[in-house]
Amino acid sequence: MNATDFIVARHDLQQCRFIKTRLPDPSALAEGALLVKVARFAFTANNITYATLGDQLKYWQLFPAPEGFGNVPVWGFGEVVVSSHPAVAPGERLFGYFPMSSHLVIDATDVTKRGLRDAAPHRQGVAPVYNAYARVTGNKDFEGLDGDHQALLRPLFMLSFLVDDFLREHQFFGARRVILSSASSKTAFGLAHLLHSSTEPIHVIGLTSAGNAEFVRSLGYYHETVLYDDVESLPKDVTVAFVDMAGNSGLRVRLHHHFRDAMKYSGQIGLTHRSFSPDEPELPGARPAWFFAPDQIRKRAKEWGPGGIDQRFGAAWSAFAPELPQRLTVIESRGPAAVKQVYQDTLRGRIPPAQGHILSIEP
Repeated sequence: MNATDFIVARHDLQQCRFIKTRLPDPSALAEGALLVKVARFAFTANNITYATLGDQLKYWQLFPAPEGFGNVPVWGFGEVVVSSHPAVAPGERLFGYFPMSSHLVIDATDVTKRGLRDAAPHRQGVAPVYNAYARVTGNKDFEGLDGDHQALLRPLFMLSFLVDDFLREHQFFGARRVILSSASSKTAFGLAHLLHSSTEPIHVIGLTSAGNAEFVRSLGYYHETVLYDDVESLPKDVTVAFVDMAGNSGLRVRLHHHFRDAMKYSGQIGLTHRSFSPDEPELPGARPAWFFAPDQIRKRAKEWGPGGIDQRFGAAWSAFAPELPQRLTVIESRGPAAVKQVYQDTLRGRIPPAQGHILSIEP
């Protein structure tokens, strides 16, 4: 039995192709193993960040590929086809991190009523969240909103939630305003929703392109929408915290030189922009720093105790989720050609912000 995998060249993401990989005989699965059909998965600009940082943050090791290539991790739903674990039945649905493939073998361990973990050796050494799978059937966390919106937004909203928590924990580093680049991106407008709707809101400015400005304004989450060409029009004497969703080096340099010492925080979240430069000069204002979500998860898990993160995130998600159907049009595509097209369009920034793409490699 073969799986179909979509792989990309690690150092030239425009190169991509499909390959066949051999799966173990379903009748000879190792004890505890699950053969899972990857039913549907979301693909967003955040997945381009996973690919861009594949070596640095070990994303490439999660789903092995031939030398020089990688399988981009995606969030989605899988169906257990064959199970050799006594507590997991065929037909059960799982939600978690999958390869862009038709099938995946999971070495199931730590199985509970709510979820399980993949104990495959090559998947260790990364943040635990990337090896965890939720058991969807009967799970109240997946009630009240269709699975497509869950796959598209729930993992990204967790990142939004953690950035919001980080900024509030540090009292916004003394800033009076928060500036978000790529304001139309799903992670950005999730964060803007949290910042805007809190009992202690802060002034939120969304930076975007002219083509996406109407969508950003329609969200109602930003107090101001500013085009990239106009960032120098912002008052430079008001302290700001900058959350960079795209990794546009030129924009970051402009903002730091404009605000100088008024730039109290400069955090880099995503890396989807083609003009990113790893060798930026020293900039005035706060020193740019990466925000790494697993660090904040580990910190809060220790401080909030068992279930603390889930409880707080669940409340935030419950307030955000009902708004998604009116913000986002889900487009479902199936088959290798469709997967490749959406990947290339996302890589080149051609996906309209009001669209969310759900894919399946199988026709």
